[in-house]
Amino acid sequence: MPRGAVGTLRLAKQIMNNGIFIIAHAPLATALRQCALHVYPDAAPRVVAFDVAPTATIAETLGEVRNRMREFNLDGLLVLTDVFGATPCNVAQALPDGVHVRLLAGVNLPMLLRAVNYLDQPLEDLSEKALAGGAQGMMQVSCAPPVTSNTAAHD
Repeated sequence: MPRGAVGTLRLAKQIMNNGIFIIAHAPLATALRQCALHVYPDAAPRVVAFDVAPTATIAETLGEVRNRMREFNLDGLLVLTDVFGATPCNVAQALPDGVHVRLLAGVNLPMLLRAVNYLDQPLEDLSEKALAGGAQGMMQVSCAPPVTSNTAAHD
């Protein structure tokens, strides 16, 4: 920095080309993808859904999921599943390496929206943002009668 210059030195972050693969019980994966694309339509090529049929075996599902993974030509892949210990998560756990793939169980819409918003971040950051979004998106909300404006101005 030149003498007397004020400011901070910023390191340029590398823009990543990550994708999201939602693996969940049918029809949840597709429904979550559709909701996310309602908000982020340009993310369609980078968000893929795989619905696990109720009668599908782990072996069948794993083969189909591996075939779908070939669609991705990305730097990293965030895999989101619905329930830890269920078939979608068990299948996802059998996928390749933990270097270019991160797996989160317990997907919800706030988690997915946060993940889509940060797709260009390094995979580790993307995973942390998605996890935080999922947790922050859950809260107890008080129930109150709806507020209406049907009353006359003189009431």
